[in-house]
Amino acid sequence: MLSRTADSLYWLSRYVERAEFVARILDAAHRLASLPTSYGGGETNEWHSALLSAGGEALFRAHHDAVNADTVGRFLAFSPNNPSSIRSCIETARENARSVRTALTTEMWDTINGAWLELRNYEGRDLSQEEFARFLDWVKSISLTFDGSAYRTMLRNDAYWFTRLGTAIERADNTARILDVKYQILLPASERVGGSLDYFQWTTILREVSAFNAYHWVYRESIKPMLVADLLILNRQMPRSFLNCYGQLVEHLDLIADAYGRRGPSQRLAGNLLARLEGDHIERVFASGLHEFVTAFIDENNRVGEAIATQYLV
Repeated sequence: MLSRTADSLYWLSRYVERAEFVARILDAAHRLASLPTSYGGGETNEWHSALLSAGGEALFRAHHDAVNADTVGRFLAFSPNNPSSIRSCIETARENARSVRTALTTEMWDTINGAWLELRNYEGRDLSQEEFARFLDWVKSISLTFDGSAYRTMLRNDAYWFTRLGTAIERADNTARILDVKYQILLPASERVGGSLDYFQWTTILREVSAFNAYHWVYRESIKPMLVADLLILNRQMPRSFLNCYGQLVEHLDLIADAYGRRGPSQRLAGNLLARLEGDHIERVFASGLHEFVTAFIDENNRVGEAIATQYLV
């Protein structure tokens, strides 16, 4: 496979996954903003946390002064100045898909091209809160349809493996950012850990990553921060956990290495990180500092992405 084809497939999947992630953090911000003042809703900083989760605060500040539902919502959903806005992600995904049209199945292309066409119905309009919620649900459905189409219709060859790499590495980064932002800034200093607001926020985070039911199936007890972190970091059964994402990464990097007859830095870095995750315990993670652990993971995940790019995509 040509490196530019692998590059387009890899980034196509990353941008589809990123569009869904941004939709999820906007949905979570709206849920948190709707909290009654008695629960602390009037004192939280959910819109700032949404910016931090999306990694777009510096760029946002260059175009906006006020951080609120309107400015953050438009910036993360529709701004052409934000390369990680939902609009930009769908447009970039469609450009990557168009450049490798023959490597995709009809179902995958129809999903991305149809999303790009449908996006025009939402742009340039003042959406009500209900309309905006429907828009976010639509974005999430696009990602699910694309992912399902890839899983059900692609040959299990290098084209499929590179799409899986893009999804896994983007999903790992997104989960880490959600977890770190909640732990670091979302709960106001005046609110006690374990209080009603803390409980509601952790519940919202679980819903944001489609893990609320999974949490209760696995732990069968009330929401506890350490157990939420355990689910999202070290539980291999959880599709968005660090451990599951790296299990997927290592599996597909190994398949690529076997097919091409050569291993390299990406296999070594991903394998080392997977081994460390498999040998870790959530008590040790909290003892050493959850924020420090998660930021170190984000840095290592970026290094794996760079190694993949250098080894296969340049």
